[in-house]
Parts: sequence; C-alpha cells; structure tokens
Amino acid sequence: MRQIVLLRGINLGSRNRIAMPRLRQVLSEAGFADVATYLQSGNVLLTSDAAPRQLEAGVERAIADGLGLEIDVVVRSRDELAAVVARNPLAEIAANPKRYLVTFLREELSPETVAELATLALAPERLVAIGRELYAWHPEGVARSRLWARLAGRALGVTATARNWTTVTNLLALADA
Repeated sequence: MRQIVLLRGINLGSRNRIAMPRLRQVLSEAGFADVATYLQSGNVLLTSDAAPRQLEAGVERAIADGLGLEIDVVVRSRDELAAVVARNPLAEIAANPKRYLVTFLREELSPETVAELATLALAPERLVAIGRELYAWHPEGVARSRLWARLAGRALGVTATARNWTTVTNLLALADA
C-alpha cells in the first residue's frame, strides 16, 4: 500500500538537517520499498503494508538509527490523503495554495482544544477541524498569526506537522503516479 510519511521539523534553519538522498537510502536500507521524497521538507512516499502506528515507529527508529536524529512522523495512506484533498472545506475562500495549510495530526484533538484554536483564528483567517486534520487559511501569511504559532509549536498535545495545499495535492499526485 502506498503511504505518505510526513516528517516534523526538519531542514528548518540549522537544526535537524537531513539530505533527501540520504533519507531515501536510510529508509530503503530499513526495508521500506519504493521510497521517494518530495521537496526538502520531509515528505516521503513509500510502499508498506504496516499499520500506521507501526509504520510511524519504524520510520522514526530508522531515522534515529541511521541519522542519529529524533524526528516525529505522521503517516497517511494514499486513500486517507485523497480524502483530505476531497474534503477541502475552505476551497471557496482559500485562493492562494501557499497560504492554505493542512496540519496532519497523529490523533484527533479534543473538542476543547479545537475550540481554543478557533479563538486564535483572527479574521480573515479561518480554521476547520475534521478528524485528524486541521485546515487553516492564512490570507495574510503566517508571520504574525497567533493561530499558526500555536499550530506550529508543540503545545497541541499530539504529534503534528503541516503542509501547504500545493504540497498536499502534489503528494497525492505522486502517490497516484
């Protein structure tokens, strides 16, 4: 089964630097098949029949053993990613795909946490939570966004990583190729 593995917090500044050819090598040597990467921000496509939690743990272990880094990952199957794209709850307003972000969560957030996040979305920002994804529209960018600051940090209480809409749709296209 084609799986999408999203690494959290790599190649941002000088921390957690990972060259994509080396990452592909490490994951291939760990037994994962058809390993491919997209961009330099930790987007991996691979083939595995492992359950999501098992795959997350296996990739985290392979990165720790092969690269000496403790990196959190979130996994979605090709079908799960297709559902994320099909839902697209902000399609009518999210005009710039670079400012439309999907945060992928390892687990669903509590309703209380979602309500708290919603208070941080200051107009014209928008936030929609559906299952294990948070769709966020930042029409003025993320630089001064309180919502983005919270989504990008570790205060959500679950492992999470975000990708812009262009990356999300391109990952799906690659998974289908």
